[in-house]
Amino acid sequence: MSTLGQALRAARSRLIDALALEPEVAALEAHVLLGHALHKSRAYLLAHPEAMLYAANLAAFEALLQRRLSGEPIAYILGRREFYGLEFAVSPAVLIPRPETELLVELALERIPTRQPTRVLDLGTGSGAIAITLAKLRPQALVTAVDVSPDALAIARHNAERLGISNVRFIASDWFQGLAAHDRFELIVANPPYIAEDDPHLQQGDVRFEPNSALQSGADGLDAIRLIAREARRFLSPNGWLLFEHGFDQPGACADILASFGYANIHCQRDLAGQPRVSSGKLS
Repeated sequence: MSTLGQALRAARSRLIDALALEPEVAALEAHVLLGHALHKSRAYLLAHPEAMLYAANLAAFEALLQRRLSGEPIAYILGRREFYGLEFAVSPAVLIPRPETELLVELALERIPTRQPTRVLDLGTGSGAIAITLAKLRPQALVTAVDVSPDALAIARHNAERLGISNVRFIASDWFQGLAAHDRFELIVANPPYIAEDDPHLQQGDVRFEPNSALQSGADGLDAIRLIAREARRFLSPNGWLLFEHGFDQPGACADILASFGYANIHCQRDLAGQPRVSSGKLS
């Protein structure tokens, strides 16, 4: 047996040693994992450091801790991740929603009227985080979310149902292939794979556990973006917008791609860290 405080301090030290985490991050992760094992809030753990942690609970905590020490992302261990103030179920079948992708949502919301139906397409929806957030905040929008993975679509549908979202339709589709020829959208959004296939970061950190198909895209990481920019023209309404996330070192290449397919009003927006993050173009 040990106290909650003792268990948390030991876990913090092990996380720092194994994952080279900053002490504050390690402490937070230790609290999150222990709270998950005990079904207790962080406030409870902080208020009761002297409470005893008995064998069964200690074993449950240790099992979670071992998964994290191996590098598995916290989101997969917990089975959930917050995005834009909403909680989404996640699994290794989907990319973990990240804070920087909230910029894509913010820019999309600026282009969706609040009081009139707008047709929106989310490509490669994964957990459904982008599509469901847009649908919740713009209830008049008609959102279509596509993904090639049946497992990802199952998670996305579960998230929509749990959050009470009814204005999203989910379609099994390899990018645009599952759409009807007559489908048209005022806005198409995507967080596509954009990492080069030989990028060493694919073998580091959380991304080792995430679906490779949602991360890497050809020799320069731009294959999916090229395809999306080319094919989106067939499905955008007149004056419709295409918005997509990309890597910090890709804004120039993305602008060139958009220009090569005849888009107008090409622009790249930086995220809160000052990094180029989302490019957009308007159907001319």
